[in-house]
Amino acid sequence: MKRVWMVLLAALLFSTAATFAQKKGKQDQTRNVQGTVSAADGTVVNGARVYLENTKSLQVRTFYTQTDGSYYFHELSTDVDYKLRAEFDGSTSPTRTLSSFDSRKDAVMNLKLNPKK
Repeated sequence: MKRVWMVLLAALLFSTAATFAQKKGKQDQTRNVQGTVSAADGTVVNGARVYLENTKSLQVRTFYTQTDGSYYFHELSTDVDYKLRAEFDGSTSPTRTLSSFDSRKDAVMNLKLNPKK
């Protein structure tokens, strides 16, 4: 009977360790990008729309900046390039690319709006 309990305990420990390793592996396969959007004069922009485009699937996600001009996208794939750009009141920022070769877990990409023409 003691042997049965030892086998059950060993199986439980093994399955717990395997589950933890699997979750850790999934976390390592994602990354985040954040930054701020500023106007041409350098002031932060509240309510700017930030576009994040997955270059493989062409899926686009959007985020409206907070009062401090910040935006944040999380759980992005590490094997995909993403294009980022911002728009506000007719002004747009240049498009920036978050490359799949960029190994940062938490990338910071600030976006600056071009002056209106």
